[in-house]
Amino acid sequence: MNIIVVIADTFRYDNIYPLGRGAVGGPHLEAFARQSVSLSNFYTGSFPTIPQRTDFTTGRVGWPWYPWQSLLHSGRNHLPRLLAPHGYVSQLIGDCPHLIKAQFDLGFTGFHQVRGQEGDTHFLRLNHEIREVIPPDKTRPGSHFRDHNLADLHRWINQYYQRESQTFAYRTASLAEEWLEENYLQDPFFLWVDFFDPHEPWDPPEYLVRKYDDSGYDGPPLIHPNYGRADVYTDAELSNLRAHYLAEAFLVDRSVGRILQKIEDLDLFDKSIVIFMSDHGMSTGEHNRTGKSNIGTGDSRYWPIFPEVAHCPFIIRAPQLPQDTAVSSYIQPCDILPTLAELVDLNLNYEDPIHGRSFAGPLRGEANPNPRTFAVTASFSVPTDGSVADRSTTPVVYSDEWIYAPIGMEGETALFDRRADPMAETNVAADHPGTVRAMQDLLNQYLANLEAPERAVKAVQPLTQT
Repeated sequence: MNIIVVIADTFRYDNIYPLGRGAVGGPHLEAFARQSVSLSNFYTGSFPTIPQRTDFTTGRVGWPWYPWQSLLHSGRNHLPRLLAPHGYVSQLIGDCPHLIKAQFDLGFTGFHQVRGQEGDTHFLRLNHEIREVIPPDKTRPGSHFRDHNLADLHRWINQYYQRESQTFAYRTASLAEEWLEENYLQDPFFLWVDFFDPHEPWDPPEYLVRKYDDSGYDGPPLIHPNYGRADVYTDAELSNLRAHYLAEAFLVDRSVGRILQKIEDLDLFDKSIVIFMSDHGMSTGEHNRTGKSNIGTGDSRYWPIFPEVAHCPFIIRAPQLPQDTAVSSYIQPCDILPTLAELVDLNLNYEDPIHGRSFAGPLRGEANPNPRTFAVTASFSVPTDGSVADRSTTPVVYSDEWIYAPIGMEGETALFDRRADPMAETNVAADHPGTVRAMQDLLNQYLANLEAPERAVKAVQPLTQT
């Protein structure tokens, strides 16, 4: 049984109609969801990009122990290496610029990196001036090369890309299609396709941006959020920023659709597990934020990992699974590895004990013998003097009834009624002190079960007593 995993960075759950609001309106992932099993409660675990992928490929929850780092330092499990003794060849194709730096290529039979995303200065063009794309107060601060920000660098490095066929999503999909054509007779194989889009900087064709922006905005293209307060933008500016995100997500939908069509053309659906998922979403104005973490300037708030960031799509199609169904079990990235092992009926030789739980049974419509009743989304943090080290991200617990943040946006304990307030906008902690204590106990017990270090336990405690 082949395994094909497609990851789209920063792709929100509610981009796809059968799952959420269908904000993107792209037909391909919507159709794929109707042919597959969708997870309605898939939440990122370790946050963000590399930590999430590390959880996925190792089967372990990493954030209590380590930050964003090389895979070599995050344990010995790695999916392609675990599959190799069972005859699998493996290929990683992607334009995520962080994969090679984090050494995710190790263990793969083949690896191909599409260069140039997010300030990846793989090919300098120093005879050309680096021009300002966005005013510095409207984008993520930081000097990356000669005092220029990521938006400026992205346009400079990729200045010759003018057409849709030159975009990163299109080229990454083309490589995946080519690989499938060249290797579809190999059985079994593991193909991991990693789209960095719709992660910023956004560079979709302008005609796609206009599809989502009717504000009449006529300023510089807002291709990168500020990772701070959204109220620094006018309504028209925020509309243009959001339109760039949605246009890029639409382009990802179209590009993934091409891969899915190639899988169909090669008759691979009958002998393959095919997964689409994202690592996290992002805020495009929700909670008066843009971006996914507080790494800008001028925002003194803590940033809990709220639903628009934590809730992710996960769609899986396989010959032994039903179609057009949804599973409501709580699933996290560390659960994917043991699930794949069960679906392909392999006893993988884990070099490190895993934290993940197989959800193959629920995918088949069977009862879950060991269900999760909640999900925890968090990032590595080193406490200082009883507080978290910074305000960039704080943990959140998701359950059927409640969304709980021990450290809310103003440092307060925050509790939200998930059924009445699914986007976590109205803090009701003061009305439910018993529930607050119960949710904190749940989080503490979760860490105790993981045998997490005291440092991690300390980092998730409320700053104020309730």
